[in-house]
Amino acid sequence: MAERKTTKSPSRSKSASSRSSKPKIDAKQDELLHLYKEMLLIRRFEEKAGQLYGMGLIGGFCHLYIGQEAVVVGMQANLKPDDRVVTAYRCHGHMLATGMDPKGVMAELTGRIDGYSKGKGGSMHMFSREKNFFGGHGIVGAPAPLGAGLAFAHQYAEDNGVCLTYFGEGAANQGQVYEAFNMASLWKLPTVFIIENNRYAMGTSVQRAAAHSEGLYERGAAFDIPGEQVDGMDVLKVRDAGKKAVEHARSGKGPYILEIQTYRYRGHSMSDPAKYRTREEVQDIREKSDPIDKVKAWLLDAGWADEDGLKEIDKEIKAQINEAAEFAKDSPEPDPSELWTDVLVEA
Repeated sequence: MAERKTTKSPSRSKSASSRSSKPKIDAKQDELLHLYKEMLLIRRFEEKAGQLYGMGLIGGFCHLYIGQEAVVVGMQANLKPDDRVVTAYRCHGHMLATGMDPKGVMAELTGRIDGYSKGKGGSMHMFSREKNFFGGHGIVGAPAPLGAGLAFAHQYAEDNGVCLTYFGEGAANQGQVYEAFNMASLWKLPTVFIIENNRYAMGTSVQRAAAHSEGLYERGAAFDIPGEQVDGMDVLKVRDAGKKAVEHARSGKGPYILEIQTYRYRGHSMSDPAKYRTREEVQDIREKSDPIDKVKAWLLDAGWADEDGLKEIDKEIKAQINEAAEFAKDSPEPDPSELWTDVLVEA
């Protein structure tokens, strides 16, 4: 049965800027700096992607991950190189967290030949077999059965691998999700189902869309899948919950559900004005619960970094992202003949 373990929602979290007492940090200096850099890389990448979209260099849909960085960075900290990841369409952060090159990701966003899918996949449909990242998928709820299938491949190969299967709280109401839950539990497949609960799906509050909105992780109870709810604005809490979930799946006990409560600062996509929430709500969470500012405060309080050092890290990451943007601009568009490639695989 699902464990009734909950945390405070992001809006009620203690301010990251409050340093009245030094926090006890359950991480070593190098690890915390690594988590900080990984989250900042995603943030700066997404900000640049938003700029390129505004310039008309990115076509179609573009769903930014700004605000949710702690989710994928915290989870990725628990994976081994052969483990697999599959997710939905807010996926740029997942790509970068698995180690995919920002140049290739940005080139794909701009529809260029040097992109991970040769410019044919765009924001929602790119992958890297080398990094065991199996998409980006635009169909709501699709990652659940795909993740179950990837987990079955691990089980069949007896390679002790685990698949992280991400989808949103809106997708949690889809029927195929429950079919995947049933099969994964029945066969004890090594997958962690991760519900990234950013509260609004495409634009409807979770309270208006889910009959039991306070505990989506409990949806697995009918299938004997344990789970818990996690503060997704705290990368260490995500890391710790992820460790428990991944170990559960890897040990042969079957799937585990993590409902990670997070928040997206931008609209559902770049075309969404997000009028279903107030500016004050967004600003309040930015000021009190930002996952990157929180780690920055920990680093400073512990004496593990200073302001100048963190500014230098930010400068280096911005330079890396600017280089990726220029690489994408200089990469040629794919030849029309590419329409006929990568259609069939001959076994």
